[in-house]
Amino acid sequence: MAPHPRSGLSAVLIALSCLLVPFGAPTAWASYGLADTGRYVTAMAPLATDPDVRDAVADTLGDGIMREAGLGHPMRRTVRPFVHDAVRSFTQTRAFRLAWDAGNRATHDAVLRALRDERGADDQPVTVDLAPVTALVKRQLTHDHVPLAARIPVAHTTVAVLPARELARLRKGFPVLEVAGFWLPVAAVVFAATGIALAVHRRRAVAATALGTALGGALLALALAVGRRLTLAGLPADVPRPAAGAVYDALTDTLRTVSWLLLACGLAVALAAWLTRYVRFSRGPRLVRRRRASAAPVPAPAPARTRARA
Repeated sequence: MAPHPRSGLSAVLIALSCLLVPFGAPTAWASYGLADTGRYVTAMAPLATDPDVRDAVADTLGDGIMREAGLGHPMRRTVRPFVHDAVRSFTQTRAFRLAWDAGNRATHDAVLRALRDERGADDQPVTVDLAPVTALVKRQLTHDHVPLAARIPVAHTTVAVLPARELARLRKGFPVLEVAGFWLPVAAVVFAATGIALAVHRRRAVAATALGTALGGALLALALAVGRRLTLAGLPADVPRPAAGAVYDALTDTLRTVSWLLLACGLAVALAAWLTRYVRFSRGPRLVRRRRASAAPVPAPAPARTRARA
């Protein structure tokens, strides 16, 4: 028996929908999660209390302070533990958390403006002025009555946050990412709905779509784990791996949750479709017997015998 044309078209649409799941979720996450300054700052805010991140910040700031002080190598080895402890204590204050959020917000705004400015120069790196962050820290320390906090100089210090060679490449792909972040998930939903509507056996189509979605969620979770390993392996030697891993986990937390939701919901829907099919088949023979019994002809009553009159 030749397959029905609708079945073939339905299978193709469902397969396309399942293939788009591992790609649609990351593009939507990047377009509406990473590209939104508020969501980015919210995702990065808990890292201000992460021990690995605070150690990395203390090491970076401590080394910078000693370079500015012009200490020699023997003196640097002696003074470094005290500077590190002082900076480490600062990372536990509210002023540091405010500076962390303000620095992430300023960095994200600068990168977004550079990516969306099509007329900008591609040979200039993206820079951030740390003067507003310094002013915020100074104001908070003064409010906390820290000695000599009012004398902290607020200098316009420019820091490069994105090299020029990376900016040109990202500027070309960013508009494509914004378009794909909307249309890939929409296309996945439309293909799935159309494939189920065209299917001859819709229960099977729903189960296939659910299993394909669960498989896409599992592949997405696997890709995040592999991506984390590759990202940490490709970092320079002077970048602390625990702090970089904490940043990766914070940025991909939403996407990781989405992958597990896709896996759980897909398996739940597939199981529900299988159970309804099982219940239907188990009730089928009983319904057939009842219908046959009700459709059987009722025998006519036997005529009553009458006594012959004498």
